[in-house]
Amino acid sequence: MNAKDVMKNSTKMSHMITRGYFQDLNDSELLIRPVPGMNHIAWQLGHLIVSSHGMLSGIGFPPASLPQGFKENYSKEMANSDDPAKFASTATYLEMADSLQAAHLAAIDAIDEKKLDEPGPEQMREYCPTVGDVLALAGSHWLMHAGQFVAVRRKLGKPPIF
Repeated sequence: MNAKDVMKNSTKMSHMITRGYFQDLNDSELLIRPVPGMNHIAWQLGHLIVSSHGMLSGIGFPPASLPQGFKENYSKEMANSDDPAKFASTATYLEMADSLQAAHLAAIDAIDEKKLDEPGPEQMREYCPTVGDVLALAGSHWLMHAGQFVAVRRKLGKPPIF
């Protein structure tokens, strides 16, 4: 097993867990805040999609373009919004998450291992000093948020997934 295999396995696991925690939620359930002041799942999913898109683009592997206005709807300023019209559907998030995972895995496959040690994008270097760090974060970032989805599932009385 090499570094690329580890990144791919980690990305697949993060995707499976994250997807598992929200795929059975309906659109309105994605807008439930587990506690006051905590971001709802819809905003977090948009944030993850925008972040992943930016990370892959930043290292030279831009995925398909995001829909018009998507990035703006998931800015920090929109985190407090509960307006359903500003957020996508569960089906859209699933489709976009799957598409980004495929783009991420393709980027890992395509990149020369020597490039993994090259500097990451300037705006990310403080926490992702190398291209390899960016690829690792692009997968694990989803898992960082997935734990927050469990609180909504429990609040809704949904069964444990994992």
